[in-house]
Amino acid sequence: MAGQLNPQLLLAVPLAPLAGAAIAGLFGTKFFGNLVGRKTSHTVTILGVLIALIISVQTLLAVIDGATFNGTLYTWMTVGGVKLEVGFLIDSLTAMMMCVVTFVSLMVHIYTIGYMQDDEGYNRFFSYISLFTFSMLMLVMSNNFLQLFFGWEAVGLVSYLLIGFWYTRPTAIFANMKAFLVNRVGDFGFILGIGLLLAYSGSMNYTEVFAQKGILAQLTLPGSDWMLLTVACICLFIGAMGKSAQFPLHVWLPDSMEGPTPISALIHAATMVTAGIFMVTRMSPLFELSDTALSFILIIGSITALFMGFLGVIQTDIKRVVAYSTLSQLGYMTVALGASAYSVAVFHLMTHAFFKALLFLGAGSVIIGLHHDQDMRNMGGLRKYMPITWITSLVGSLALIGTPFFSGFYSKDSIIEAAHASTLFGSGFAYFAVLASVFVTAFYSFRMYFMVFHGEERFGKAHDAHHAHDANADHHEDSEDGHAHHGLEPGQKPHESPWVVTLPLVLLAIPSAVIGFFAIEPMLFGSFFKDVIFVNEAHHAMEELRTDFHGPIGMVAHAFSSAPLWLAIAGVAAAYYCYMVNPRLPAAIKQKSGPIFALLDNKYYMDKFNDIVFAGGARMLGRGLWNAGDRGLIDGLIVNGSAKAVNWFSKITRLWQSGYIYHYAFVMIIGVLGFLVWFMPYPFK
Repeated sequence: MAGQLNPQLLLAVPLAPLAGAAIAGLFGTKFFGNLVGRKTSHTVTILGVLIALIISVQTLLAVIDGATFNGTLYTWMTVGGVKLEVGFLIDSLTAMMMCVVTFVSLMVHIYTIGYMQDDEGYNRFFSYISLFTFSMLMLVMSNNFLQLFFGWEAVGLVSYLLIGFWYTRPTAIFANMKAFLVNRVGDFGFILGIGLLLAYSGSMNYTEVFAQKGILAQLTLPGSDWMLLTVACICLFIGAMGKSAQFPLHVWLPDSMEGPTPISALIHAATMVTAGIFMVTRMSPLFELSDTALSFILIIGSITALFMGFLGVIQTDIKRVVAYSTLSQLGYMTVALGASAYSVAVFHLMTHAFFKALLFLGAGSVIIGLHHDQDMRNMGGLRKYMPITWITSLVGSLALIGTPFFSGFYSKDSIIEAAHASTLFGSGFAYFAVLASVFVTAFYSFRMYFMVFHGEERFGKAHDAHHAHDANADHHEDSEDGHAHHGLEPGQKPHESPWVVTLPLVLLAIPSAVIGFFAIEPMLFGSFFKDVIFVNEAHHAMEELRTDFHGPIGMVAHAFSSAPLWLAIAGVAAAYYCYMVNPRLPAAIKQKSGPIFALLDNKYYMDKFNDIVFAGGARMLGRGLWNAGDRGLIDGLIVNGSAKAVNWFSKITRLWQSGYIYHYAFVMIIGVLGFLVWFMPYPFK
């Protein structure tokens, strides 16, 4: 018998982290006089997220048993028949997202105790990450576009605060402003899509809009022959391009490494960047009616998956390697969406959340052990000094490259097969892109692994022997303590991180290793997403996957006769040769591939293009408005012009100010005569 979901209990899921954020953010900071200390701040925020996780797990179990909830909790206002409401839609998709978000957030909260222990903004940081969790939960639990947009903007706002957490550093301020502005571009498209659906359906409730999909599919955009749904879906996806960092709106994500490492894990693993993937999956009843929109999604995802992976190959900052990996994996998920394999996209979202959070937190553990040095060229041989960080990072890397039996294997291989089975325009390029990305991913992942944990010990050298650090490195002691040097002193050795750092690594490594094996069958080929995700009969990628699936063990057996596994092995072997056997080879390749390296090093010149075309255009427009509008119209004509007019009028009237009483009496008499003549009855005029 299906269990019943209690709406009051569901309300506690987002409100518990919000309460923790309020206590730590108000009473734990200077705003209310630091009334609570560090221990209270991290306790209340961790407790809030723990409560949310427990209720989320109970909700998932109830949903598996058949329970659902779709209802309004609060009506804000009604405008012209349109209801603006707060409500929840709890089904298998929502329940799974709730569990992933709260679990990863809890791990990040615990990890933060160790990572931020010396930071002056300790309480403020806990408030921000708890508020971030609240925002994401409101997004995934919403049953209407208004609440979706609220959560969408809230995660963007809090990410702005988190990326610029160390606000005394100019690079951090630049990075958070960049993220904010790029996301505004995507959000403009997102709100246009919502507006179109509202205008033609008359509702903001998902269920009511989906019920009219047949009517919406027959409409065209006024003044054109474009399908209304195609335009609306592309606009919605532009919003996803911003949040989920798809080309060309990806440029904010690598720079967001300016935030502390726990935030990199939270933003790039289970929350903000996956919001776009979740949204498109939720809107599958609409997207399935537009092949044009799906092809657009497929091509954008393919470009992101392949070309962002190339950028990870040349990075020397450990966090940036993982960041470009995130971009590439988000491209994989987007390809799955374009191939109508929504359940595969969400499956990879889930597996990726665990192993990517693990890799980011593992990178943070390495940074702690090396006294906040992030340059991989100053690492090496850390395996014997940091055994827990080493083994958990290895698990994360194996999952990322799609090693059989690890979680990433089942989701990545399913995406590749879905792209191969798709018949939409762009599917051929998509299949090539995701297949080639397997080799690229394996290469940059194990390049990082070998440079950090194996080979020569390059840490603890004299300060001038260290490589110049990336300007975007996670050097929070510069801003907090004023320390100029980062890295171990000569003779110092790395150390394993405290248990509050290593415990989350172990707990994240477990699902990174096994959850794919147990979840693939119910999520992709079972009834887990029944009546939640809708696929048009004309799109048969999932049917082909179902036909070829013979269990998780059979999938591993089949992998040995397919290209992805051997491409992954080749990538690992190439990385091993380049960085363990013949470490001089990468430098030689770099020297001989000058233009290609320059292209990658400058990130395809996207930042310069945006700076010249968009930022430059905005500066020219602003300068023009300032000269013509502000100086010319407002200052010149309205402000100064009115003053000049008054001055001119004063000069004229001053001529009549003689000082003689009889002159003034004469003017008064003339005025009275004028009034008499003007108002005299008509016959006497």
